[in-house]
Amino acid sequence: MTRWTALAGPDTPVPPGAVGGPDLPGSVGGTGATWDATGDEPPTGATEALALTPVRSQAVPLDGRRVKRTLLLTVREGTPAEVVERFEADLTAMPEHITSIRGWALSRVDQARTPSVWTHVWEQEFADVEGLTGEYLMHPYHWTYVDRWFDGEQPGSIVEPRLAHVFRWADGPVLS
Repeated sequence: MTRWTALAGPDTPVPPGAVGGPDLPGSVGGTGATWDATGDEPPTGATEALALTPVRSQAVPLDGRRVKRTLLLTVREGTPAEVVERFEADLTAMPEHITSIRGWALSRVDQARTPSVWTHVWEQEFADVEGLTGEYLMHPYHWTYVDRWFDGEQPGSIVEPRLAHVFRWADGPVLS
C-alpha cells in the first residue's frame, strides 16, 4: 500500500478511497483542492498525484475536525545526501518545539513511481488555522532552523523557490 497526496481542481469530486477538499484561503501554489489516499493506485481525477516514501512521522491524538496542511517542495538537484538529511532532521524536529503541530509526516516523492518536480512532502495537522498561521509560521525555531533552507539569499539554502503550501479542513485524522 502506498500513501498518496494529490492536487486537484476545486470542483473535482473526491474519488472513492480518498479524503480531501478545497484549499482554504491563504493556500498558495496548489490547484484548488488537496486529497490524501492510501492504496495501490493513485486517486483518479487528480491534476497531480504523488506516491510518498515515508521518512518519519508521528500521530498525535486530536479529536474531531482539524486543519490538514501539505507543503510540496523541491530540493535543488545535486544537493549532497548528508545535507538533505540535515534538512529533513530540522523539519522533523519542528514538532518538538512547536506545540500546535499535531500529527505530522515527512515523505520523499517516489520518483520512480510518480516522476515529479517535487522531491518532498511535509504534512501536519493542526487544531485550527491559527495553529498553522500563528505559532507554526511565526515560531523562532521555524525562522532560525527551517527558513534558512528555503531562503535563496542565505548561504546553504537548498530548496527551490517554487512551493505549494496548501491547507484544508479535515473531519478526522489523515496522518495516522
